[in-house]
Amino acid sequence: MRLGIDLGGTKTEIVAIEGDGTVRARRRVPTPQGDYAATVRLIAALVDGVERELGARASVGIGIPGSISPVSGRVRNANSVCLNGQPLRDDLQALLGRELRIENDANCFAMAEAHDGAAVGAASVFGVILGTGVGAGLVIGGALVRGANGIAGEWGHNPLPPGAAPDWPGEACYCGRRGCIETWLCGPALARQAGRPDADAAAVSAAAAAGDPLAIGAIAAYADRLARALAGVINLLDPAVIVLGGGVSNIDSLYEAVPRRWRPHVFADSVSTRLLRNRLGDSAGVFGAARLWPG
Repeated sequence: MRLGIDLGGTKTEIVAIEGDGTVRARRRVPTPQGDYAATVRLIAALVDGVERELGARASVGIGIPGSISPVSGRVRNANSVCLNGQPLRDDLQALLGRELRIENDANCFAMAEAHDGAAVGAASVFGVILGTGVGAGLVIGGALVRGANGIAGEWGHNPLPPGAAPDWPGEACYCGRRGCIETWLCGPALARQAGRPDADAAAVSAAAAAGDPLAIGAIAAYADRLARALAGVINLLDPAVIVLGGGVSNIDSLYEAVPRRWRPHVFADSVSTRLLRNRLGDSAGVFGAARLWPG
């Protein structure tokens, strides 16, 4: 049996999957906000509770909003900043008494969509999360690509490519730079541009459908920025499929507007890369985390 855990900024989910793919248990609970010790206790309690319920010991894979440094073994680059610099893997392995596998949540998303979701059968998949933050994972031939520095897919912290819109210098990013793709394409950025700073992407989309000019303009500008950013990915990696996840991925108009807008920025006479909506919803990460161990 495999356990997958998706540690998010607001919720933490666990799933237990048998070798044949049968889901045996599934729970979702709030994530302790800004409290590292409480987060560690929560994950350990979820694992212990599910294993007691099912009467079996399992492998554990965890997706986190950051990554583990191959140098220090500590969490880095997490937008849930209480995790940064912490020995999360060591602390959890000590509590649970076994080896764990921990990956960036976007890597888990990409694995899930490549194996069980929208991109099944694709030779290469770039899985993008457009939510509170912006990240991505790369799967080629069914295998996760981590890279020499363990940061493959950290697309959200490249600068946004230039366009007609006044996109420079952009807002300060938590990473210490300014104008990162994440600062332009995260859900809160879309809401602010729509004049609805407390709204989610669904509310902005609904406002646009109702004729709100600010919301309509914000979505159009967002589509243009996303197209430019993804064109850079296509020029570099040339993936067969790009799958969108996160709250912003539910805006229907993006799937027509973005491929139309990325064409002038791609260094090719035609673009066959497909832009697809995720199939597994906001639970993709938890299934991808379980896939960090073989079935």
